[in-house]
Amino acid sequence: MEYKTEELSPVKKKVVVTAEAQEVEAAIMGTIALYKTSLQLDGFRKGKAPAAVIERKFHDKIYEEARQDLVNVHLNEIMQSLGISPVSGINFDGSNMLERGSDYTYSIEFEVLPAFDLPLYEGMEEEQDKVVVKDEEVNEVIERIRRDNAVLVPIDGLGPAVDGQVASLDFAAYEDGKPLENVKAENFELAVGERQALEDFEALVKTIRYGQESEGEIHFPDDFIAPHLAGKTVTMRVKVHAIKERRLPELDDELAKKMGMDTIDELRTKIADSYTKSRTELNKSATQKKLLDKLLNMTDFPLPESMVDIQVNTLLATRKSRLERVGKSLESLGKSMEELRKDVLPKAREITRCQVLMLTIAKKEGLEVSEQEINSHIYQASLQSGDDFSTLRAQYERSGMIFALRDRLLADKAMELVYTKTRITEVEPSENKEAGGADKGGDAASAL
Repeated sequence: MEYKTEELSPVKKKVVVTAEAQEVEAAIMGTIALYKTSLQLDGFRKGKAPAAVIERKFHDKIYEEARQDLVNVHLNEIMQSLGISPVSGINFDGSNMLERGSDYTYSIEFEVLPAFDLPLYEGMEEEQDKVVVKDEEVNEVIERIRRDNAVLVPIDGLGPAVDGQVASLDFAAYEDGKPLENVKAENFELAVGERQALEDFEALVKTIRYGQESEGEIHFPDDFIAPHLAGKTVTMRVKVHAIKERRLPELDDELAKKMGMDTIDELRTKIADSYTKSRTELNKSATQKKLLDKLLNMTDFPLPESMVDIQVNTLLATRKSRLERVGKSLESLGKSMEELRKDVLPKAREITRCQVLMLTIAKKEGLEVSEQEINSHIYQASLQSGDDFSTLRAQYERSGMIFALRDRLLADKAMELVYTKTRITEVEPSENKEAGGADKGGDAASAL
């Protein structure tokens, strides 16, 4: 096998490969031999059919498989010889079939990481916020736990319901005196004052006493999740069956046992530990982002467009998924696909710059991602999506996402390495950061 390499750009290569006739012949005969050992043809014992008969009967399949095997062997040899790894799918040009007694020539094109001088990333210095968990934050989570385990009991009196109470009600919507389909419910439990419903609806409920019925106009916002209601004003009829208030459980070991702990002190420790773990990761991620920005500002390099395209497609897929979760679609944005791609292109290029830098560091440091690590990530994704692992793995391979996943995991490893080589100085967090952390108390509770 002989090959010539062309530099189409700083990140794109073309390789023209020629396999000599003897190599072509060996590939064909090897494939025929495999067919011979595995097939049983009428009139012959298994493995005893003449090679000529097998070649004649399965000619096209044999020659195509021989070509694929030949090219795959070449690719491995060429990549190892050049010391490179494609960052995209390989474009193959060589549709002609193998012929006995003739050389076989084809070409491949692919993109690689750009060559550039890495900035010095060993011994960098950076500040990182200390992890601080305040008693009042733990208390807030415990109060939420008490509230979630509260018993609803009827209030004294007729109401109407006020913030903090729960109204049990029936409702139905009407337009021009006609009921609207699927806009009704019976014995619906509304926690008043918690923004579980539209403001107009809550305001109406707050005017209705126990056992009574009333109606009022409700306006749905233009971006309402249900498209057939978006922007409409309807008449809502509501009847209140009960008004209840929450009776909180005692703050004792019995409450802790409901959360899987033995004592209330153990529950408090678990909450604090959960805060500590999540904030440690958040602070670490913030530091890594600062390190990455510093390194990017110290260098410049061209980007493989295939990597940018992958990020564009990923960003659009994420946006599509988010819209679908609220009952919308990409088309509802009123933009063409070209316009949508243009919108996310700057972000895609930013992500690609980060990835190229980290992948180059990974290559310098000899970092690798194993098949087990890739499979583990896909397995976790299959658990979240409910898809079969093998089916999802095949989708990753067919779409080329397997390369993007490998690169992302490898870039993460490189970022972790840069972080470990950095001299970190812990500093007290600002009040704003502490206040922002307190808002994440729900994360601490959900981790129990």
